[in-house]
Amino acid sequence: MIIMAETETSIKESAGNAAAQEAEQRQHEKQVQKRRKRTEQSQKSGEAEAPSARAAHRTSRQLIFGKYDSSEVKVEDQSLAEYVSFGYRSYPNIFGRRQDRAYYNAHITIVERLANKLMRGGTGKKVGGKIIRTKGRLQGKKIKVMHVLEESFDIINKQTGNNPLQVLVDALQNSAPIEDTTRVRYGGISYNVAVGISSRRRLDVALRNMALAALINAFKNKRKLSESLANELILASTKSPDSYAIKKKVDVERIAKRAR
Repeated sequence: MIIMAETETSIKESAGNAAAQEAEQRQHEKQVQKRRKRTEQSQKSGEAEAPSARAAHRTSRQLIFGKYDSSEVKVEDQSLAEYVSFGYRSYPNIFGRRQDRAYYNAHITIVERLANKLMRGGTGKKVGGKIIRTKGRLQGKKIKVMHVLEESFDIINKQTGNNPLQVLVDALQNSAPIEDTTRVRYGGISYNVAVGISSRRRLDVALRNMALAALINAFKNKRKLSESLANELILASTKSPDSYAIKKKVDVERIAKRAR
């Protein structure tokens, strides 16, 4: 009798344990189903809201100086399109990163490259009958040059009503020379030979001439550097013969044409 009672109690305990396990499994399944429903709902809502949020975030990141949209800029010269970039920074400055990479200039935005060209101490030689000596007023002063660029972009926007980034790109396309000369020595005689220019050097020459024109026009003059830079960009974008960068391009190509 004692054995029978023990077996009955063990059977009841096992049945109770099985029922408890089944109840736990049911609760666990219900919780899993609730979690799945929540995740599905959140994914649906996220898919509905994410595109607009991402688009707004991208457009906000493309505003140079927080004002000018770089996504509207069109580069017609396909040889320069690879090196003309604006990045996703409001104030374009990479703080000297990527210097160890090949083609370092290709990783810098076009606005920052123009700022780097402006940070110079003058010409060191006669340009227009005088030597430009600024005594290093802009050397190493990146933030100051950025403010100068912002002011010049504001002046361009007020005078022309166009996007100053597009004006900058048009000015670079119009003032980038196609040909140049190099000096060759053969048989004890040295002479100039016309050569083609790579896209990277074309952009470098155009940026250098624009920065130099801004410094020349603002040197010992009441005109601000931002005003002279804005004037040079507007003239170069319209292919005006009064532009210093356009004059230098015409001179270089004329000499190259004679040396063919």
